[in-house]
Amino acid sequence: MYTASQLLETVNQHLSSLNYSRPPQGLYDPIEYVLSLGGKRIRPVLLLMAYNLYKQDVNKALAPATAIEVYHNCTLLHDDLMDRAEVRRGKPVVHSVWDENTAILSGDAMLILAYHYLAQSPGQYLQEVLNLFNQTALEICEGQQMDMEFERRYNVTVEEYLEMIRLKTAVLLAASLKIGALLGGASAADAQLLYDFGIHIGVAFQLQDDWLDVYGDPKVFGKKIGGDICCNKKTFMLIKAIERAEDVQKVQIEEWIGAKDFDEDEKIAVFTDLYNQLGVRKIAEQEMDECYIKAMDCLDKVSVPNENKQMLKKVVAELMNRKI
Repeated sequence: MYTASQLLETVNQHLSSLNYSRPPQGLYDPIEYVLSLGGKRIRPVLLLMAYNLYKQDVNKALAPATAIEVYHNCTLLHDDLMDRAEVRRGKPVVHSVWDENTAILSGDAMLILAYHYLAQSPGQYLQEVLNLFNQTALEICEGQQMDMEFERRYNVTVEEYLEMIRLKTAVLLAASLKIGALLGGASAADAQLLYDFGIHIGVAFQLQDDWLDVYGDPKVFGKKIGGDICCNKKTFMLIKAIERAEDVQKVQIEEWIGAKDFDEDEKIAVFTDLYNQLGVRKIAEQEMDECYIKAMDCLDKVSVPNENKQMLKKVVAELMNRKI
């Protein structure tokens, strides 16, 4: 079995070998730029790890793994533009280095390139892989639209939020695992278990991101704490606080959400105190725990030797800051 670091190195070497030196370079330079920014490459690594549960020749799954990473970065170009972000992985975003129209068009080109790489999957699996990718790409759009609509709503429910993060975040992790399993020749039951494993981990991972935005260490988290609070992002934490708040606390929340001019540190302190008062921190931790337990239960049922699953468990435990 390959380690995650070995597979990451394989993915990075393959991505760096891709050649986009064709005209017009104004279209392809941003693609090379965004792919050069690095990152954990967790989605292609998970695809190769799922494949490796069944087969050893992981190079044969590199093309679809590349498709997943290229597609993921395509969504980042568009997300950064919609969010008016300035930095991605410590570097200026594409629409800042070039312009907004270039970010849109290069992102579109990356989607087409993703299909180009995905089409290199073995013929006997191609239709099923394409169907899953199409479903996933559409669901991610649905999740992004829900997230944007939540910005204009005050009364978002926990159920709606969990569905949004399932679509926006979890389905691509799940699809990566299932595609790897399918290409490896896994049974339909195993492929579905790995997909469900990915869904639960993806939801847990986003819940953790919400939690870290309030309670994380900025040096470890990699960005300033309280960013979601300052921009009134409808996170699990905020939705639960609104749901549990008494009348006085509800008024306080509404006033801060409606405030146009405020001290960021004060707002972060107020909401952190409210979350502590309302028991939201513990509720979020319990929700994460439940998702993690469900994920591990799915993985335990996958019909390969337990020792073969240890590396996958280790990667997920590290992502979720847990011990195995």
